[in-house]
Amino acid sequence: MKSWKKLLLGLAGVFALTALAACSSSTNTLDKVKDKGTLTVALNPHFAPFEFKTIQDGKDTIVGADIEIAKAIADELGVKVKFSEMSFDNVLASVQSGKADIAISGISATKERQKIFDFSDSYYESETVLVVKKDATETYKQTSDFAKKSVAVQKGSIQENIAKANLSDANVVSLAQPGEAINELKSGQVEGVVLEKAIAQGYVDQNSDLAMSDIALKSDSNDAYAVAMPKGSDELKAKVNKVIAKLKKEGKIDSYVQDAYALSLKSSSK
Repeated sequence: MKSWKKLLLGLAGVFALTALAACSSSTNTLDKVKDKGTLTVALNPHFAPFEFKTIQDGKDTIVGADIEIAKAIADELGVKVKFSEMSFDNVLASVQSGKADIAISGISATKERQKIFDFSDSYYESETVLVVKKDATETYKQTSDFAKKSVAVQKGSIQENIAKANLSDANVVSLAQPGEAINELKSGQVEGVVLEKAIAQGYVDQNSDLAMSDIALKSDSNDAYAVAMPKGSDELKAKVNKVIAKLKKEGKIDSYVQDAYALSLKSSSK
């Protein structure tokens, strides 16, 4: 009987240590960042004006509103910032695996994602729209007009889910980058593209043959953008929220978006 009790106590100790180790690994994200002196940020740099590439001083450089926010977070933590470029559908996975400390890439803090990750306070309220060819705006005036038509979205984005929910009779084509989706629309491979409004506006302004449809797309998810972190990153989350609150109060986030939008148009015209 005593041996069984010892065994059970031993197993309880093992489980307790395992739980403690798991807790420590998740809650020490801030210490991990400070110890290595670098904040590794996962992102997909094909999402102007939030993150995109341009040539600066002869070098291919990632810029955008999210980039400025990430830099401000690194400054608050007193560390350097390192941007890790990848496809959007791998951005959150990179945080989950520990390859990145945070992800900031136009990420919406949906309920499903909140089960796996910690999210900061929101820093930008997004809106989903449908882009069509300008000469087809009268053809596509309601969601049912897309029945048996093809609509492109970015793989892994909330727009992918919104498209499937609103355009259930359409063929939703998931592509790696928004630019690919726009090219498919311009070449006639798809009849519409579902995008976040700020991103869509940039493509419409750069392409006179495109327009934003008046069709309203409903969403049951949280469309606000936030910074993603490993689950249990309480201390890091507090620091990130401090930065976001300060930037919002100073009106800097809106300025970042506007400046990056202007730069994206300038860069695309070169």
